[in-house]
Amino acid sequence: MQDKAVDVAVVGATGAVGNMMIRVLEERSFPVGKLRLLASARSVGKVLSFHGRGIAVEELREDSFAGLQLALFSAGAGVSRKFAPIAAQHGCVVVDNSSAFRMDAQIPLIVPEVNREAIDVSSGIIANPNCSTIQMVVALKPIYDAAGIKRIIVTTFQAVSGTGQKAIEELRRQVKALNSGEQASWQVYPHQIAFNCLPHIGAFLDNGYTEEEMKMVNETRKIFNDERIGVAATTVRVPVYYGHSESVNIETRRPVTVDRVRQLLSSAPGVKLIDEPSEKLYPMPIDCAGQDDTLVGRIRKDPSVENGLCLWVVADNIRKGAATNAVQIAEVLVERGLI
Repeated sequence: MQDKAVDVAVVGATGAVGNMMIRVLEERSFPVGKLRLLASARSVGKVLSFHGRGIAVEELREDSFAGLQLALFSAGAGVSRKFAPIAAQHGCVVVDNSSAFRMDAQIPLIVPEVNREAIDVSSGIIANPNCSTIQMVVALKPIYDAAGIKRIIVTTFQAVSGTGQKAIEELRRQVKALNSGEQASWQVYPHQIAFNCLPHIGAFLDNGYTEEEMKMVNETRKIFNDERIGVAATTVRVPVYYGHSESVNIETRRPVTVDRVRQLLSSAPGVKLIDEPSEKLYPMPIDCAGQDDTLVGRIRKDPSVENGLCLWVVADNIRKGAATNAVQIAEVLVERGLI
């Protein structure tokens, strides 16, 4: 990466993903010049640390982006729809973590290990995919290149941190209450999440699927630039704090052996292969916390269909599923001299 300093804004800096964006910028030695931390008025004055120095949070305003080259957004779709175009008008390239622009045909949807060639700053905005989509396509990219993919059936097991800090706190309260013989209460989710699974992430749509499920369908096709891929998703919220897990079943267009898939994944960027079932070694959410890699294991043939394969995929939803992917996009922008 070149040494040129980049003046950066983090929008939604006090949230879980915003905080992680700041941390990842520091960990990956991104060439930050000026760093502006932006959030709503209620967070103004809060001090966050970056490279050992405190930076006060400022209120997000229309003039917040003057003189900056990069803005990492993680403040929700409504905020992004209003402020991302304003930032772009100021000459600032936006990497947006919300759902606001993902399916806009004029805006690239990027996972650097998968489709970095699609990065384009002509609109001034680049979309970061949904966390569950990111880890799945990172794992499937080497297989897609080697054998094509005809069909994907995926069931996710998603941590409560994907909903936010209030959901983490709700799970903690419920576990404490139930372990003390008390009744659990809930506000964030429609049902108790402790010791339970909710097959319901996002609003239900007319087709019977949820918004989260259709994100995985539509985003996967856009990222691979392949509308032929059949995708069916079931997304489930589980009582895990950090780390999304996925059971992924695929049908490839051409035959590929399990050994070949293991070989491909063992050298794939952003992938860590953990697949020794005889030693009880396979990816688990407690393994992925704090990691940027996507962990893959339980690779096996699906005997029910020709060219079928099953995989188990795990990743840190706050890091690779959000913050790290956004910073990796920014790194490519710097490498190419686009900011």
